[in-house]
Amino acid sequence: MKKTILFAAAALLLAASCCHKNATTTADAVMANILSRKSVRSYTADSVPAAVIDNLLRAAMAAPSGMDIRPWSFVVLTDKSQYDSVFEGNFNMRMFKESAAVIVLCADTTVTRPPRDNPEGAAVTMPNPIWRDDMGAATENLLLAAEAHGLGACWTACYPFADRMDPIRRALQLPANVVPYSVVPVGVPAGDNQPKDKWDPSRIRRL
Repeated sequence: MKKTILFAAAALLLAASCCHKNATTTADAVMANILSRKSVRSYTADSVPAAVIDNLLRAAMAAPSGMDIRPWSFVVLTDKSQYDSVFEGNFNMRMFKESAAVIVLCADTTVTRPPRDNPEGAAVTMPNPIWRDDMGAATENLLLAAEAHGLGACWTACYPFADRMDPIRRALQLPANVVPYSVVPVGVPAGDNQPKDKWDPSRIRRL
């Protein structure tokens, strides 16, 4: 009986040790990916498989979303002949045309659902005051997924700059309630891009 108990205890300790080791390994890998992320602005002529782009979009859609509204939609562009109209006047055009794909992250600035104070009532359309937070999280998730795939990507601002938003809205015929939030070129990095070390303990206040 004692041997059985000792064997069971040893097995539990071994399992706990393995779980801890796996958790540590996973945490290290996640941290390494986050700290390796960098803005890549120059790309080779290599293409990126559609399945990989889908993985980036899957990661973007896994982002947290206030009240689970999920305001995002995505436009993936690979036909460079369209870029002059879609990104007319955008100073990032060279970067876009070098990349394998350009992803426009769009946000529905409204939400249609029953009022919060009357869940059984008829659905109404109202402004979504937190769409910007959701879109920032989705953009960062996409960038981290690109890094995990060994790709380069760069978050280029779109909202709230009218000169960048308007050509996209016209070319993509976006409804009035849909805003192009960010534009992310993705491709195989050209050159040796290095992340910045942004760790700054002076920014931390502990209570």
